[in-house]
Amino acid sequence: MSLPPSSARVVIIGGGVIGCSVAYHLTKLGWKDVVLLERKQLTSGTTWHAAGLIAQLRATQNMTRLAKYSQELYGGLEDETGVATGFKRVGSITVALTEARKEEILRQASMARAFGVEVEAISPTEVLEKYPHLNIGDVTQGVYLPLDGQGDPANIALALAKGARQRGAQVLERTKATGVVRDGRRITGVHWQQGDETGTINCEHVVNCGGMWGHEVGAMLGTNVPLHACEHFYIVTEAIAGLTQLPVLRVPDECAYYKEDAGKILLGAFEPNAKPWAANGIPADFEFDQLPEDFDHFEPILADACERMPMLAEAGIHTFFNGPESFTPDDAYHLGLCPEMDNVWVAAGFNSIGIQSAGGAGMALSQWMDAGEKPFDLGDVDISRMQPFQGNKTYLFERSKETLGLLYADHYPYLQKRTARGVRRTPFHQHLLDRGAVMGELAGWERANWFARGSQEAEYRYSWTRQNFFENVRAEHTAVREGVGMYDMSSFGKIRVEGPDAEAFLNYVAGGNYSVPVGKIVYTQFLNDRAGIEADVTITRLSPDAYLVVTPAATRLADQTWLMRHKGAYRVTITDMTAAEGVLAIMGPQARDLLQKVSPNDFSNAANPFGTAQEIEIGMGLARAHRVTYVGELGWEIYVSTDMAGHVFETLMDAGAEMGLTLCGMHMMDTCRIEKGFRHFGHDITSEDHVMEAGLGFAVKKDKPAYIGRDAVLRKQDEGLAMRMVQFKLTDPEPLLYHAEPILRNGEVVGFLTSGAYGHTLGGAMGLGYVPCKGESVQEVLASSYEIEVAGTRVAATASLKPMYDPKSERVKV
Repeated sequence: MSLPPSSARVVIIGGGVIGCSVAYHLTKLGWKDVVLLERKQLTSGTTWHAAGLIAQLRATQNMTRLAKYSQELYGGLEDETGVATGFKRVGSITVALTEARKEEILRQASMARAFGVEVEAISPTEVLEKYPHLNIGDVTQGVYLPLDGQGDPANIALALAKGARQRGAQVLERTKATGVVRDGRRITGVHWQQGDETGTINCEHVVNCGGMWGHEVGAMLGTNVPLHACEHFYIVTEAIAGLTQLPVLRVPDECAYYKEDAGKILLGAFEPNAKPWAANGIPADFEFDQLPEDFDHFEPILADACERMPMLAEAGIHTFFNGPESFTPDDAYHLGLCPEMDNVWVAAGFNSIGIQSAGGAGMALSQWMDAGEKPFDLGDVDISRMQPFQGNKTYLFERSKETLGLLYADHYPYLQKRTARGVRRTPFHQHLLDRGAVMGELAGWERANWFARGSQEAEYRYSWTRQNFFENVRAEHTAVREGVGMYDMSSFGKIRVEGPDAEAFLNYVAGGNYSVPVGKIVYTQFLNDRAGIEADVTITRLSPDAYLVVTPAATRLADQTWLMRHKGAYRVTITDMTAAEGVLAIMGPQARDLLQKVSPNDFSNAANPFGTAQEIEIGMGLARAHRVTYVGELGWEIYVSTDMAGHVFETLMDAGAEMGLTLCGMHMMDTCRIEKGFRHFGHDITSEDHVMEAGLGFAVKKDKPAYIGRDAVLRKQDEGLAMRMVQFKLTDPEPLLYHAEPILRNGEVVGFLTSGAYGHTLGGAMGLGYVPCKGESVQEVLASSYEIEVAGTRVAATASLKPMYDPKSERVKV
């Protein structure tokens, strides 16, 4: 067995399918001195016992792109390496047993068409034709993807490892990474042990592909990688006479999947209440190990399966298997450059979809490492979405009980996690609960999404049609449009940038102009070199040397990391101030009247025009009033230190009682912002959406000296737009839009909605989405006829490039 070298360009820790994929793809890009360290034997953690289902369709376009790439890669690996991957396109069927699941899978089929995945909605009878052993008595709908496949997980990993070796990578088994040499925000060396031998590899990069050890390896590397192992169960039958090749079958309403292989049936489960494993650490000698059987836990799944496929009741069980797999807090895997370090990368936590994800994830990470920037938007899986507290072991243990089962749960709109809740609370949390708030969770923050009224239960009742809060949100929406509403924005990120170079630094790192008077608020974006949008923020000048950057709650860490990584020699200090201040948004035509009742300060246009902030007295306390809006109405965001937050809340509620002040939630904010055409970061605007094609060219300065993305802005200005962000409203007021519904232009699918919500003032469901327009005028784009496909049905839509609600923003500036 060869020993590791003394130096390498990159050290990859972990020899499962993803570690092998990263090594394969880096060498394919020409990287030399690639070293992979595997503590035991390749595939010996989770990969060896994976089911090997290889589906194409994921929840977003780019995740689907990566899954499709995996299929294409595995199809050609055998010819390249001589290792049989067992990959074959057998197709897959998902069946629904309820009307709610029928709606879900039909919406998924529409999404598949938008993403370019071949898909067919099939009737229960057609399901039986393709899967003749099934009891279809209660099947309501099926969806068939003919190009889905299955493969041999271990051999796929070994083929990737061989491909990497053929291009010069060293893949070393029985070699454990035991520690690191750290220099500030970089790892400069990895210590290793192989038998009695030890040593250190000096390196430029480290990649954590540790699988269920990823959390532990992450800690060794000085990074937070939240994941937890859970027990995962399946059985394999004895050979069944006459059984021929079948599609992969998923019956999510029974938490089950079926795979035919070599005349046997593998039946697997994603049960609603999972069993976390190894909370106190994975045994040091774990290698190709199985966990103890728990037939009582699996028995309800098997009982349903025997009803669904009666021949299972006659078949003997050859194998009852229980093996561990890792799950993340949000059921999305971890990929990318870790926020805490500048040369530590991660690809781990694949939530039982590691085989179908590994090819694409390895390709994307390798391109990111090679180019120094993401090849396309990877926000769904970017490790920087994880908050520091999510590495807490108690939190991970509690959340993992739920996340495994969520893979097959009904994916209702607005579905909230049940476990590991209540970690982060705003200063107004109890005040809101006492008044009927129904909380949702984002990045650990408990946020009021809507308010129950009277005797109504303060909890969600999920469905795909109008949910139990629909009329509540309409009332909140109407209050903001016609009177005055108040909602809690404390969870939004607040990053203080301070120092003698603060103005120059922000003028370099962001697209707006920050050479402005104290009190000025600038809406703008952080851009990458392609003028893609890395962050969507407001920046307020607090003093000559200090600014406040306000970001979405979910991206505070990512946005602060972006600032840190571009700080260079600028003399600035960057500090997270999110928890220091509570924020109450006071919005609506009567907002000025309410504030004037509780404060002696002047809120007139002359004293406090739109886009400015002022220090104010409020009640007996002090605050800062920012005149901005995300709902398209006259309004202010009131920033108050957390010690005075309760007092300010009570003062506003008391003063607003006679005015009909209405408490509102995040759902209202979404319905109002979509009427106004305001973009939502992570959905409507991402790192691969050009700021000008997103319709945000006004927020970046074309004539400002050098800033990140400026050249790409000017190029786009010269060459013209290839895409335009368009706002849509359905002409039928009944259907609902959420996201990813196909956009049809003159009968052809040209894109999909990046976000959707109901426009209560305008009287219909609304969405935003990009439409190709290369060489076309605005008039040509709008002259077309548009439809949106909702669960397989085309619905006519009106289109606009200007906001359909208050296009000139006259209501905002009164």
